Amino acid sequence: MLLNYIFIALILLAVIAGLIQCFLTGDTSIFSEILNSTFSNAKTGFEISIGLTGVLSLWMGIMKIGERGGVVAGMSRVVSPFFTRLFPNLPKGHPAFGSMLMNLSATMLGIDNAATPLGLQAMREMQETNPDKEKASNAMIMFMVLVTSGLTLVPVSIMTYRAQLGAANPADVFLPILLATYFAVIAGIISVSIAQKIRLWDSVILSTLGGITAFVGLIIWAALSFPQEVVSRWSAFAAAALLLGVICWFVISGMVRKINVYEAFIEGAKDGFKTAIGIIPYLIAILVAVGMFRASGCMQWLVDGIGWLAGLCGLNTDFVPALPTALMRPLSGSGARGLMVDAMMQYGADSFVGRLVSIVQGSTDTTFYILAVYFGSVHIRDTRYAVACALIADFFGILAAILLGYLFFH
Repeated sequence: MLLNYIFIALILLAVIAGLIQCFLTGDTSIFSEILNSTFSNAKTGFEISIGLTGVLSLWMGIMKIGERGGVVAGMSRVVSPFFTRLFPNLPKGHPAFGSMLMNLSATMLGIDNAATPLGLQAMREMQETNPDKEKASNAMIMFMVLVTSGLTLVPVSIMTYRAQLGAANPADVFLPILLATYFAVIAGIISVSIAQKIRLWDSVILSTLGGITAFVGLIIWAALSFPQEVVSRWSAFAAAALLLGVICWFVISGMVRKINVYEAFIEGAKDGFKTAIGIIPYLIAILVAVGMFRASGCMQWLVDGIGWLAGLCGLNTDFVPALPTALMRPLSGSGARGLMVDAMMQYGADSFVGRLVSIVQGSTDTTFYILAVYFGSVHIRDTRYAVACALIADFFGILAAILLGYLFFH
């Protein structure tokens, strides 16, 4: 329901802002810009959905092989002790556990093309046990917040942009990015757990989160101990090896189980194609609303207002030029990326602002895009408190990014 109100608010604020600017300046071209943004973003939403068709068909075909070969069930049993506590409404050993594990693993390695199909598969599996097919279940909400928090172990793409723009040490933002996105994940888990009355002090949950924290610490140590080129090369190798290993593992398990691997792949690929087509209306809706909000100038007004308030409170305002990236990040991944690059080109990749926008870009994920695609794939209309909890995670991730930027580079 909150997503509905946000959709309405973005459109109405855009129109009101256009009227105000037209009245103050007499320039009527703002309405043309807002209108043109609706057409361009509708086209972008359609192109993104069509672009997802091939990837979704591929990975949902692979997942169907793993499902019939027994691999997904085996993975579900491995993570069941932890997931049954974090997702108490799902039965023990539910097949969605395996899909969720693979999705989160791909996200941590920065493999977005593989993460999305795996996440959509998890949503479909959770929808099968959802008593109200139009309302998000508790398990769906917890999973969505974990996905939108976007924990990434090695932000290869951000380091690549920094290298291309002349950063002396492109990997110097690695540690603050990892810490910021980790804080976002923890904030997301806590907010959903409070809403769902999940006992976070359970020994299994505490030990698992402790193990993840230790693993994150190991990654930090490795990143600080080796040159950026070595880290990037080995992270790319790990991502490729993981995906190829999963494909081989699933195919071999299918052969051992003596299933028709080819037919299983085709069946899953057909489901992937249907899913890609089904998300088009949901994705277009949110992208059009965001595009109108940005084209109307509301985004810049919001940034200027925050900067004015910070100055009024006597706070350091050096972070203000990074706010457009921070505010755009939950709305549009490509938009935030463009703003990040623009800031680094304007201020320098090694400036405080250049480093800060890099940390902000890596601190969380594109919340509204993910919610539109994932919930749209299973035709969920009432997202309940999913948007609120996801935005809480975003807020703490971006706040942590700004504070860590000051701590490390100011």
